[in-house]
Amino acid sequence: MKIKIRQEKQSDFNEVFDLIKKAFITEKYKEPEEQLLVERLRKSNAFIPELSLVAEVENKIVGHILLTKLKIKNGQEEFGSLALAPVSVIPEYQGNGIGGQLIKNAHKIAIELGYESVVLLGHENYYPRFGYKQADTFRIELPFDVPKENCMAIELVHGGLKNVSGTVEYPKEFND
Repeated sequence: MKIKIRQEKQSDFNEVFDLIKKAFITEKYKEPEEQLLVERLRKSNAFIPELSLVAEVENKIVGHILLTKLKIKNGQEEFGSLALAPVSVIPEYQGNGIGGQLIKNAHKIAIELGYESVVLLGHENYYPRFGYKQADTFRIELPFDVPKENCMAIELVHGGLKNVSGTVEYPKEFND
């Protein structure tokens, strides 16, 4: 299976909306409006067009990933980082490594854009294979109560979180 990863275009928005909805339809702990979150984030100051990627197989969009800006705050100190939310693959293409390719490509582009870290809330058995560790090992916490094994972060560059600690401040669009 040949997978092409490219930046999402405005003409992809409707297809990506449907894709995200399908990808999360059977998710036990799904955020039922994940596709609406992506729409809100695209219109926000946190949106980085280069970090909204799609995966195509035979010219059909089968996957999507979005990384947006966030802050990690510790008192008066603020540190820039990225949120990975969501990564989506339609059910019939899941298990083929598409999500992994989207994550790796997004990481590569984020590094090229000068970002040093990514934070996420996700499956504790999936993301560690891409280098994610529990966020508390970096002295980072999320602003809400969730199992710590689901709160993860990654240093995109060596030492990217070395002098960072605090609480994640998501863009307001995550709370709408």
